[in-house]
Amino acid sequence: MTVLVMGAGVVGVTSAWYLAKAGLEVTVIDRQVDVALETSYANAGQISPGYSTPWAAPGVPIKAIKWMMQDLAPLMINGKELDMHTLGWMGKMLANCNEKSYHRNKERMLRVSEYSRDCLKALRQEIGIEYDNRAKGLMQLFRSEKQVEASKQDMAILDECGVPYQALSVDQCVEYEPALAHVKQKLVGGLRLPGDETGDCYQFTNKLAAECKKLGVKFVMKTEILGVNVEGGKIASVSTSRGKMRADQYLVALGSYSTPLLASIGIQAPVYPIKGYSLTLPIIDAERAPTSTVMDETYKVAVTRLGDRIRVGGTAEIASYNKELAEKRRRNVAFVVSDLFPGAGDLEHAEFWTGLRPMTPDGTPILGETTLPNLFLNTGHGTLGWTMSVGSAKYVADVISQRKTDISSEGLSIARYA
Repeated sequence: MTVLVMGAGVVGVTSAWYLAKAGLEVTVIDRQVDVALETSYANAGQISPGYSTPWAAPGVPIKAIKWMMQDLAPLMINGKELDMHTLGWMGKMLANCNEKSYHRNKERMLRVSEYSRDCLKALRQEIGIEYDNRAKGLMQLFRSEKQVEASKQDMAILDECGVPYQALSVDQCVEYEPALAHVKQKLVGGLRLPGDETGDCYQFTNKLAAECKKLGVKFVMKTEILGVNVEGGKIASVSTSRGKMRADQYLVALGSYSTPLLASIGIQAPVYPIKGYSLTLPIIDAERAPTSTVMDETYKVAVTRLGDRIRVGGTAEIASYNKELAEKRRRNVAFVVSDLFPGAGDLEHAEFWTGLRPMTPDGTPILGETTLPNLFLNTGHGTLGWTMSVGSAKYVADVISQRKTDISSEGLSIARYA
């Protein structure tokens, strides 16, 4: 059986790996010259199952207004991009901002994320892949007692889902991240998720692509997808800049760009591009740098150690498909690394980057079957594409190859929006 995978980011490449391992003949197509050159290129570096939390939560609408009024706003809306698609997606997200939806969506996200971490560990053991990876946990840092109090709700859900965590005093925060000793007066506590990891998604995707090729996976790069052709109630071919390409099964793993492609054949996938920014700094003083990932809850910015570099990722901008690299957004992420880890990295030689996170209104990715029998989806992972990628790929590969999945399929497919 042949499979055409559309998209060569971390989600597409991991999907190709598991499909090939299942004995299928796999071709991956992408418009870029190589793999992982869009959203997978410079994300925050977190593999954070314990931080798998829906944006849509009780109280978020009010919080969002406050965030936008902050000097260093973690959330921004580009008024020029407020079209009907954007407003419709925002309305769907607001409809999920209640206790019942939040608990349901968080369970689904944790189910995929925890499974993905286990799959990643197994993959590392199988092929010995290295990607500046560390398994030292993630720490949420609180700058106010109000944040500490609010974290108790998340702890209750972590308890329900059996996810280990540690509530930390300031001194305990410093114990796990010694460089915070220089700024401990700014902190009131933290929450540590010891099962979380870090790693360079770009490195991982490139090395796994090389392993895929050993299994016979074909990568067709610099190839624009022009349309999907439906005949007799199923996909007949995909029109590309290289002509029509055919397969028995088709998998869409195009992140934010899945939405317009699917809409062209009448499938409405509520995946919206949330713009994020990152800085990658060379380390100039290792003793002042983080050892793993620190998430600043006030500014919603993550600071991650990647070998001899620091990756700083954050800021959510609702700006449709606008990929302009706005220098004024640099200030948000630069402030946090300077404030928490002063003198650790060289900001003057930092790489500034932006990418589009494919976000669903309920936070859960869209995985598996569609109304067309030979079309499958692996998209909509939001800020957790790196976290969920390996498990999502294994799950979808099992669905396509008609194997029993290791986790429940409840609420994972696009059918939940019907």
